[in-house]
Amino acid sequence: MSLCILAAGKTVTLSVAAFTLSWTHSVEGTRWQEDWKVTPSGLQLVEARIKGSGAGMEPPEGAVLKNGWWIYAPDVGPQRRVVLAASGATGDGWTLCTVQGCLELGKTAGDTIALEPCGSTGSSQPR
Repeated sequence: MSLCILAAGKTVTLSVAAFTLSWTHSVEGTRWQEDWKVTPSGLQLVEARIKGSGAGMEPPEGAVLKNGWWIYAPDVGPQRRVVLAASGATGDGWTLCTVQGCLELGKTAGDTIALEPCGSTGSSQPR
């Protein structure tokens, strides 16, 4: 499988089966991380971690506090597309890391980025 990143009218393809998405919460200034798998049925959220709690980021029931991070497995199905929109309120956007390295996404306010599994040709799936 491959991950397609659509931004500013361009598509970047990463040949990866998994990635970690992280960002800073715009109100609390606290880090948030999510581990995703790229599957034929969509992007599957496997685990989430929150560095603390506060406005809009209370850990759900069953979350475990480990080394200052609330860790839990979200109960959501595969997502055909994940859309990220930059607020500009944190000074940075998202960091997407794979075994190949990390990319900074959506640093400028108003930037919209879409993540989705790529089709067999390396292009994004029909919307």
